[in-house]
Amino acid sequence: MEDASPSKTALGVARLRALHQISPEAALFRDPYAIAILGESTPAEQQLAQEDTRSRRMRLFVAARARFAEDWLAAAVRRGVRQLVVLGAGLDTFSLRNPYPGLAVFEVDHPATQAWKRKSIADAGLAEPPATTFVPVNFERQRLPEELASAGLKSTEPSFFMWLGVVPYLTKDAIFTTLSYISGTLGSEVVFDYSEPSENRDAAGQAALAFHAARVAAVGEPWISFFIPGELAKSLRDLGFDEIEDLESGDIAARLSGTPKGETTNAGGHLIRARRSATAAP
Repeated sequence: MEDASPSKTALGVARLRALHQISPEAALFRDPYAIAILGESTPAEQQLAQEDTRSRRMRLFVAARARFAEDWLAAAVRRGVRQLVVLGAGLDTFSLRNPYPGLAVFEVDHPATQAWKRKSIADAGLAEPPATTFVPVNFERQRLPEELASAGLKSTEPSFFMWLGVVPYLTKDAIFTTLSYISGTLGSEVVFDYSEPSENRDAAGQAALAFHAARVAAVGEPWISFFIPGELAKSLRDLGFDEIEDLESGDIAARLSGTPKGETTNAGGHLIRARRSATAAP
């Protein structure tokens, strides 16, 4: 992504969330602000009729990962977590829909993308949510722990991290540096999505990966990191996470009511939740 330009893939994801709201599967994930925040970039309803299988599965995956992340957040809030960090927020609208009194939200993103998001909120005639702190971070020049601390995040208290649609674009060094930081506080939890490498997929999965990877590379934001599930789980345990749940596309489809039988959401795509419980051994 260029320094002065907002993320093109963030816009693409926002358009999928908006399109989902007018789809037959809209009940899977309701987002009343998804359309409003896009303004003139809102997709036309006829795009639903033009969806092919790959596009539909990607839309369902985007909706499903948001649904599961927010369900897991709800469970964390019930346990007493009062800090949410949205990493690479893009045009995510949770902060506008936040139903939890006392939950502080910290949105972290590249300065250009975050400025675009805040302008989009204003252009839609919406007010910035008072419980949300916007934290612009250029990861090439700034460090996440210091920037979050300066913004008011309490590092001694557990936080829930939503990190959706970001990990494939980062180096593994950057990914594990962030995960190490998250695991440093007992009770903290992270939800992120990832993709398996081509050699770990069947022919259909390889074709889907080639198709989507080519699209994001064409806008200058290529996928560069892939993971094998068992190896990733071991790395997370080595970092101190002791509660790990990994959902692959078939698991996601099976758990979602309203998803047609046999429908998958994104072959080779995974959503993973990792928590370092308050009782974890040092």
